[in-house]
Amino acid sequence: MTPHLKAAIPKLASLDIERSLSFFERLQFARCGTYPDYGIVERDGVQLHFWLCTDERIPKETACRIEVEGIDGLFAEFSALGVVHPNGALEKKPWGVREFSILDTDGNLVTFQQQAA
Repeated sequence: MTPHLKAAIPKLASLDIERSLSFFERLQFARCGTYPDYGIVERDGVQLHFWLCTDERIPKETACRIEVEGIDGLFAEFSALGVVHPNGALEKKPWGVREFSILDTDGNLVTFQQQAA
């Protein structure tokens, strides 16, 4: 069988696993696993994994991108929750996507993108 990549699963740093999972539960991610130094959430088949970290700088230097459909609705949903990054409003980018970003409780940057029409 020819190898074929199926998915990517971001693994983000967390200073407090419970706090990270609770934050993403507010964003309608479901908790899939909770361990002393690891946690997993999922929404619409997209998983985010978190590993326990003690260095406050690491999450602030970590980011991931998630491709979505219906970005306008997702932006409205997350805006109402007050989690959109101050510099991460929904906008069209020169690389052909519309995107917006959020920061989680530890500073991980998560960008949601949709191919521009």
